[in-house]
Amino acid sequence: MITQEQILNTKILIVDDQKLHVLLLEKILKTAGYVHLYSTTDPRQVISAYHSFQPDLILLDLKMPNIDGFQIMEQLKDLKKDRYLPVLAISADKGQEIRLRALEAGATDFLSKPYENVEVLVRIRNMIEIHVLDEQVRSQNKILETKVAERTKELYDTRLDIVHRLARAAEYRDNDTGMHVIRMSQYCAKLGQAAGLSDAQCELLLTASPLHDIGKIGIPDSILLKPGKLTPEEWEIMKTHALIGGELLSGSTSPLMKMAEMIAVSHHEKWDGTGYPKGLKGEDIPLVGRICAICDVFDALTSERPYKKAWAIGDAANEIKNQSGKQFDPHLVECFLKILPEIDNINQAHSEK
Repeated sequence: MITQEQILNTKILIVDDQKLHVLLLEKILKTAGYVHLYSTTDPRQVISAYHSFQPDLILLDLKMPNIDGFQIMEQLKDLKKDRYLPVLAISADKGQEIRLRALEAGATDFLSKPYENVEVLVRIRNMIEIHVLDEQVRSQNKILETKVAERTKELYDTRLDIVHRLARAAEYRDNDTGMHVIRMSQYCAKLGQAAGLSDAQCELLLTASPLHDIGKIGIPDSILLKPGKLTPEEWEIMKTHALIGGELLSGSTSPLMKMAEMIAVSHHEKWDGTGYPKGLKGEDIPLVGRICAICDVFDALTSERPYKKAWAIGDAANEIKNQSGKQFDPHLVECFLKILPEIDNINQAHSEK
């Protein structure tokens, strides 16, 4: 519902090189109750007036010196963009040709001089009503967009929380704190960025990589928690966690789950083809799998476990370097070593107590 107050509070810009015509329009509008009026007889001042006054409607004479109404409408097109700004074109020329030309140039309506007061007010009111309705729709759309953005963020945060909890559930089986998945996922995002992945891909990598070892859920405790060295038969069972993880994450249409599945299956593959479960070699190994392989091993080396002490950052970095071209992608190793200070910061911020 549009109120009379909304109509009369709209801002109207009057542009006419004839002062008498400006005064006449001002008198008509003020008598009708309009209070926000701005006028100029210099068409060269219209653009600056538009910026400072931000009108809701423009009454524009078409025939003026220096810059005519058609040129002004052309300039306004670039300024209005998506905003609906009605323009009432005014001319003493009553011909059909100029009327059509004005409408094609962007005028919302056309008024011929001389004009009746009632006709002026009716045309202006009709145009303002459309403008007010358009503003109301835009305002409502912004509210809806904000609500959708909030809901989307809420869903994203919930999804991320579930992923982390699921990943940590698997990690807790052989890691007292589960902090490995948090550090490792942040390493992956940093390395992905250094390797040239887009922000969106790095965000997916950050979210998907914690599920790299989800397949451990399917490994018996007698093997997963065994304090000593595994037998060859036990090691073969242990290696199946990569395929188990891929199976658990398969079948989803979500880009997140697809990447998580890819990582789970491929993060134990080696650059020289001696890894598992498929013995992939070189660039046949998915890039995200190659990224996670480096980050997973680095964090394992720098973390204290019941069976070993944590390696120093420099020693772990040297081991990564030594495995370049063997276990790891040489290019990714170079990238990793370049961002080592950032990796160290993450390590220190999330070190296990």
